[in-house]
Amino acid sequence: MNIKFEITEDGSHTLFVPERNEHYHSTHGAIQESMHVYIDAGLRHCVKSEVKVLEIGFGTGLNAFLTLLEAEKNSRKIDFTSLELYPVSITDAEKLNYAELIDPTRKEVFNELHKTGWGKWNQVALYFSLLKMRLDFSNPSNFHPENKFDVVFFDAFAPEKQPEMWTPAIFDKIYSVSSENAILTTYCAKGSVRRMLQAAGFFVERLPGPPGKREMLRAVKK
Repeated sequence: MNIKFEITEDGSHTLFVPERNEHYHSTHGAIQESMHVYIDAGLRHCVKSEVKVLEIGFGTGLNAFLTLLEAEKNSRKIDFTSLELYPVSITDAEKLNYAELIDPTRKEVFNELHKTGWGKWNQVALYFSLLKMRLDFSNPSNFHPENKFDVVFFDAFAPEKQPEMWTPAIFDKIYSVSSENAILTTYCAKGSVRRMLQAAGFFVERLPGPPGKREMLRAVKK
C-alpha cells in the first residue's frame, strides 16, 4: 500500500493513503487525537485492575503504544488484541516519531510493537501483552476471541472511505464479545454510527471531540 508521511499540528506523524484519500490520524494532531479519544475517554474510564482491550485497526501502533505506557504508569495489566488487514511495514513504522515526542527512551519498545509476530501473544512489556491478528473484520464472523473485552478502540478509516467497516453486523459482533460495562470509543460521531451502536445494545453518548472535531462517541454495554 502506497503511503505518505505528514506532520500534524502537534508535531506528530500521520500517514496519508492516496488511494483512499484518507489519513490514519487527525491532521490537527495525531497524538492529541489518540490520547483524547482512546486513552482519556476510553481506557481511563475502565475501573478494572486487569483490562482486555480490543482495537479495530492497529495502523501506526500509536494507540497500542499509548496504552502500553498507561499500563506501565499505573502498574495495570493490559492484554491488547488488535485487528489489522493491511499492516504498516516495519521500515515505515520505524520512521514514525511518536516515541521521540512522548518518551525517547521507549523507541525500541514502540518498534517492537510492529516487529512482534502476528497471530500469537507477545509480552512486549511487564504489564502489556499484544496479540495482532491479520484479519478481515468486514466479515465479523471471521473473529472468534477467547475472552470478552472491557475496552474497545474503534479506529477504522472513516465511514465514507471504508463503509464495509461500519455496519450493523460489525457492531453486533463487538457487543457480543464485550464484557458487562465494556466501553467503546471512536472518533466518529455520525448519527448513523450512533444509531447502529444503540441498535446493537450499547448506551451511547456524544462527547467533545479532539482538536479539529466537534464531537466523538462513547458507548457502554449495559
